[in-house]
Amino acid sequence: MSGIRVLAGTRKGAFILTSDGKRKNWKVEGPHFAGWEIYHMKGSPVDPDRIYASQTSAWFGQIIQRSDDGGKSWNTPGGGPATNPQGMSMGESNKFVYDGVPGTHQWYDGTQHPWEFKRVWHLEPSLGDPNHVYAGVEDAALFQSKDGGGTWQELSGLRKHDTGPKWQPGAGGMCLHTILLDQKNPERISVAISAAGAFRSDDGGQTWKPINRGLHSQYIPDPLAEVSGNLPSDFGFPIDVHADEPETIYVVPIKSDSEHFPPDGKLRVYRSRSGGNEWEQLTKGLPQRDCYVNVLRDAMSVDSLDPCGIYFGTTGGQVYASADGGDSWKPIVRDLPAVLSVEVQTLK
Repeated sequence: MSGIRVLAGTRKGAFILTSDGKRKNWKVEGPHFAGWEIYHMKGSPVDPDRIYASQTSAWFGQIIQRSDDGGKSWNTPGGGPATNPQGMSMGESNKFVYDGVPGTHQWYDGTQHPWEFKRVWHLEPSLGDPNHVYAGVEDAALFQSKDGGGTWQELSGLRKHDTGPKWQPGAGGMCLHTILLDQKNPERISVAISAAGAFRSDDGGQTWKPINRGLHSQYIPDPLAEVSGNLPSDFGFPIDVHADEPETIYVVPIKSDSEHFPPDGKLRVYRSRSGGNEWEQLTKGLPQRDCYVNVLRDAMSVDSLDPCGIYFGTTGGQVYASADGGDSWKPIVRDLPAVLSVEVQTLK
């Protein structure tokens, strides 16, 4: 029977949740890297036991962790934490160095500000090689490793795009938070940056073009269309697509860009079966009063079983799951630290 592995990154460590194909009973393992922020974890589609994790700290720096046995054990392929001359711990593994002279981008007040690496927001293993993995970082840039996370090189054509000096941070920083790899064309990569918009490369990351036309945002040009329809809000972070129905979309609206909690204190997932034209609220099993958690950008994922399973984590530490395409929900774990990311692996 197929199984499911949920990878949950939190403010205070990583957790791995597993179940069989029925998705009724769950085993919780962790925390791995207790006390560290785990911005993102993701497994290789080629080798599901190969998992990459971004372990980060404002004090100690950035470390890339890798597991080769499905999360049972971990190693730092670029080397572990080191100590600076003052004796403080530093995350020295997997240094991310911008190619050439980094240059500047626009700051919150409109002045120019130098590019400064802060952390890895998103890891995306390639579709064909478990040793090839991409990393989206803050300040916004795209890196890749072809040796399993040991060394990293910037695909600098993105950061050096003509619009780069005009990029400006969003409220959470100027982060490259999304990487999408085309399953039919290995040279096509799409990324999204807060708050510069979306870009696409058709030559493996060497050159890029903006693909913002049709997006609705006060921060990017050409606000021509949106799909919020009858949603209670036009703001929210996660969006995901049914594994077998490309017109079936899931979102979790929050009140506004300044009030990050569900409208009316009701946690609701919305589903569209028409590509975003019309939406229905899905509430069975979700709290419908006095709920003021947030669901962050990378904190929703789907499995590829039939029926499709949907999963999301909250800043209140719950991970909710639906084994029936969103019709009903249950918390598969409660009281974790604030959940930053959720990724799902369907195990054969």
